[in-house]
This record gives sequence, structure tokens and C-alpha cells, in this order.
Amino acid sequence: MGLIINKPTMDVRLFDLFEQLSIEHTQTARNLPVHIGGPVEHARGFVLHGGDYTSPISTLEVPGGFGMTATQDVLEALAQGQGPEQAMVMLGYAGWGAGQLEAELSQNGWLTCDATRRLVFDTPDEGKWDAALASLGVDPMTLSSSAGRA
Repeated sequence: MGLIINKPTMDVRLFDLFEQLSIEHTQTARNLPVHIGGPVEHARGFVLHGGDYTSPISTLEVPGGFGMTATQDVLEALAQGQGPEQAMVMLGYAGWGAGQLEAELSQNGWLTCDATRRLVFDTPDEGKWDAALASLGVDPMTLSSSAGRA
């Protein structure tokens, strides 16, 4: 599974989720944007966050100093102005069948780069694609819509 990190929804913010889930929030709560995490299960939510937070229920540790929590307690913590210092709220995810992603990678269907906290949390959404390419030394103007091998 994967999460898209540069596609905020146009009309949903974290406070909207609090209201929908009947979670009361304090004045110190951050009204974060909600991102489209991918095309699968839009009703399923995830919070991608820094490793400074661990849910007492369940947090998946992700290499590179990240965590991912999909339980309501992280939203409740955010509603109280607590929880992770850096967080992205996602609805949905990207998914692949067994061997599908590996096959796509072997066919050069993807460019991959290291996920850094700076790229994920500090770079504005509209600049993440360019920043990811720049981290690989790739100029977007040199990209082709055709994949292949040299």
C-alpha cells in the first residue's frame, strides 16, 4: 500500500472530520487539510506522522522516522491539540496486488526517491513532485511519457 502525499481535497478539512465523527476539538487543535491518500477505500482514514507519536492502540512504524496510525485515537489527540507534531490526514490509499508493484518497478513505471520528513511535511503540496524529482537530479522537462531501458 502507499499514500499520495501531494493531493489535498478541495473541500474537506480536519475539523469537518471531527464533526462527522462527533469528536470535540479545542482551540489549540490544528485544522489540517485532508489529503486524498489514493483511489482505494476513500472512507478509510490514515494519519501519516513523524515518529514522535505512537498511538496506544496501534501505530505502524515506517522507516525514515515516520509512523502511520489508522485508529480514531490519533484524531482525538489532534482534536485536543496533542498528538504528532507533524501530521498528514489521508482518506483512501493506493494499493497493488501481489507482485504488481514489483513488476511496475522492473518495467521502469515508477521513479522512486527517499522519503524525507522535509519532503513529506515541510514542502508545500504543489512543490512535492518537483522536489522529489530534484532529489534524484531529474529535471521534469527531460521526462518522457514513454518508459524504457537504456
